[in-house]
Formats: sequence, structure tokens, C-alpha cells
Amino acid sequence: MTDYSEEQRNELEALESIYPDSFTVLSEKPTTFTITVTSEAGENDETVQTTLKFTYREKYPDETPLYEIVSQENLDDNDVTDIIKLLEQQAEENLGMVMIFTLVSAVQEKLNEIVDQIKTRREEEKKQKEREAEEEEKQRFHGTPVTIENFLNWKAKFDAELLEIKRKKMKEEEQAGKNKLSGKQLFEMDHNLDTSDIQFLED
Repeated sequence: MTDYSEEQRNELEALESIYPDSFTVLSEKPTTFTITVTSEAGENDETVQTTLKFTYREKYPDETPLYEIVSQENLDDNDVTDIIKLLEQQAEENLGMVMIFTLVSAVQEKLNEIVDQIKTRREEEKKQKEREAEEEEKQRFHGTPVTIENFLNWKAKFDAELLEIKRKKMKEEEQAGKNKLSGKQLFEMDHNLDTSDIQFLED
């Protein structure tokens, strides 16, 4: 008969010596612990990191352990989903054997891949932005193609605007005309103007 608790104890000791800086026991019953996994440094020294929490079930390793991601750095939601799927798959494949080291190693590899992908993703994003900027620039220079229909529409608008400007101008001239009297109107209003020049000369 398998002594599950002994297998679990032995694995814990091994894990503690393999991951001295990132292994933390959270509780004894049930045995729960975390291991923080960090990728190798990427191109700009960026890293991705995740802390995995494992809990032994009573009949582990004949039952899969419980696992979850309790924290992560620089990972997006898709990455987290991929890591969970990877853990599921590895746990099923290794059923019956102590497997925490195998699971952590698989996650470690995955994180290294993600760091490489970050570089590719950034390059892709940069290219995408450049493509969008080019497209925008083209649109700006391209303008609207001229068809008879839209030319006639434009011409109708243009003529209407021109007409409006002329109307305004005429109105303004009329207004100014009302306030400004012509020479004839001035004479008609003031008869002294008839003789003013003569008086001026006599003086």
C-alpha cells in the first residue's frame, strides 16, 4: 500500500532544496505551499514571473494536486490561461508520480517562451502602428474621388454660399446707403447749401 504522506514529505524536502529562495510552506494540513517561478531575462532585461500555489490532496500523487496562480508579473490574461492549461495537461500526464518539479519546470519553460514572445509582440505592435500611420497618411492625401454626382453637390453648395455672401454684401451696402446721404439728398434737405459757396467767396 502506498504511503502517500511519506511520498509527499520526501517531495517537499526535495523541492525545498531545489527552490531555496522561492519555496514557501503555507500550511501543514493540508500541505499547501507556493513556488515563485521567474523567466530568464529577455532582450531588455524584462522578466515575467508567476507564483504557483499547490495543495496536496490526500492520495497525491495518485490524485492530481490542487494548483492555482496566486500572483503574476508582466503576464496578460491569455498567458495566465495558457499556464493553467499547461498545468492541467502535465498533471494528467504525470498522475501516479510525484510531479511538482515537472509542473514547475514546464511553467518555467513557458515563461521563457513568453519573454521571447514579448519581443516579437512588441515588434508586431510597432509594425502595426506604422502600418496604421501610413494608412492614415494615404487617406489624408487621397481625399475623396471626384464623381459627377459629388461634384454637382459641391457646386450647388458652393453657389449657394456665394449667393449668401453677395446677399449679405448688398444688405450691408443698403444699410450703409441709408445712413450716408447723396449730394442731391443733402441739397434737398438744406436749402442754405445753395448759397453757401457764394457767401464763402464773398467773405
